Amino acid sequence: MTTGQTVRLPSVDRILGDAACLALIAHYGRAQTLACARAVLAELRTAMLAGAVCEEGASIAAIAAQMAERLQAQSRSQLRAVFNLTGTVLHTNLGRALLPDAAVQAVVEALQWPMNLEFDLETGKRGDRDDLVEELLRELTGAEAATIVNNNAAAVLLMLNTLAQGKEVVVSRGELVEIGGAFRIPDVMTRAGAVLREVGSTNRTHLADYANGINEHTSLLMKVHCSNYAITGFTKSVELDELVPLAAQHGVPTAVDLGSGTLVDLAQYSLPHETTVRETIEAGADLVTFSGDKLLGGPQCGVIVGRADLIAKIKRNPLKRALRVGKLTLAALEPVLRLYRAPDLLAERLTTLRLLTRPAAAMRAQAEMLLPLLQGALGAAYAVTAEAMTSQIGSGALPVDQLPSFGLAIRSAPGSRLSNPLGALEQRLRALPCPVIGRIGQDTLWLDLRCLEAAHETAFVAQLAELSA
Repeated sequence: MTTGQTVRLPSVDRILGDAACLALIAHYGRAQTLACARAVLAELRTAMLAGAVCEEGASIAAIAAQMAERLQAQSRSQLRAVFNLTGTVLHTNLGRALLPDAAVQAVVEALQWPMNLEFDLETGKRGDRDDLVEELLRELTGAEAATIVNNNAAAVLLMLNTLAQGKEVVVSRGELVEIGGAFRIPDVMTRAGAVLREVGSTNRTHLADYANGINEHTSLLMKVHCSNYAITGFTKSVELDELVPLAAQHGVPTAVDLGSGTLVDLAQYSLPHETTVRETIEAGADLVTFSGDKLLGGPQCGVIVGRADLIAKIKRNPLKRALRVGKLTLAALEPVLRLYRAPDLLAERLTTLRLLTRPAAAMRAQAEMLLPLLQGALGAAYAVTAEAMTSQIGSGALPVDQLPSFGLAIRSAPGSRLSNPLGALEQRLRALPCPVIGRIGQDTLWLDLRCLEAAHETAFVAQLAELSA
């Protein structure tokens, strides 16, 4: 700013009357545009006192440009689409399962129309929202009845609060799991009003341990599927078909928290076998809880299936209303469940299974196609190679099981003068219009291509040029 030069800021009225600002008002509304104009002027006044504003910077055109940039940033959704190149298909922090097209279209329709959520079209009277999917769940699991809540943690909480409030639940010490967000089985039992009765040891639990833990206060025998860790070595656990007769002998039900939960045998797709819900019901479990947004491949929800009398009791619990799901969840869940009626087409139609079974050859070809484009965008500071790597099924669903995968490995070029070059690049990738999320390990930034489907390649490539800007 030139000494002695006087800079005058335009009035708010003059700014809002400018053609550029009138366009902003038409798009963002007068109230938001007015607040933005005042904020920009306040910042300019502060800068003027510091002698940091020239006449050009205080012009209406400059102010309108600042306002347009700021309003655009304010209007950008905080929930944004990203490219998941972490190698974790069911990534908890990235929203877990992607919905198939049939579910997406059902949700769109539910957003735009009133729906018969709790209205029986045959009788014209009030209905039960669980009825929309209960028949499908009974068919697919072999259970007598089912109910839906907002996630599997809620399913466990509701089940325990209904059946074990003020009473004891017998659980093996080796199954007192903690999952993401510090959710621990002992803690949820306490919140549900149940009393934990630990039996056995961390690595070995026998049927006699369960038998010795049963007393007049016992309300439930519970097994928790350890889907996010494994105990190996000198171990022993009690299988469900052993536990069920013991529970029946003492007149208490057996509950199983499957966590991830799957409705099909994954081994038929060359994936690690995971006990299915039907297998658990057929083994004699009275109640089974599992997630809808993990291996099932649907929306976030928790499912409870099992004996009709117990499910009816659970549904009468006042907490059920607090934990119930809305029409969007049910709209998404029903078409996903229907896909399971055609298991021979499931790997093609269910997005989660399609990603889990993606051929390594397809990922290799994709990596070789993308390599020169990414290398050209990054320049000589980095070396990009196409390499084999390993994916995992989920961060909370079979996280210890690895899948052979393929992708791009980025390393700092020898002699690079950049400070923390991989960290800097990882940050630049996250700052792209559609952020790219990879993982850093072994002095390498890994971009696993398992979840980059062909339909998204064009959008991925289009923004690579911004890395060289």
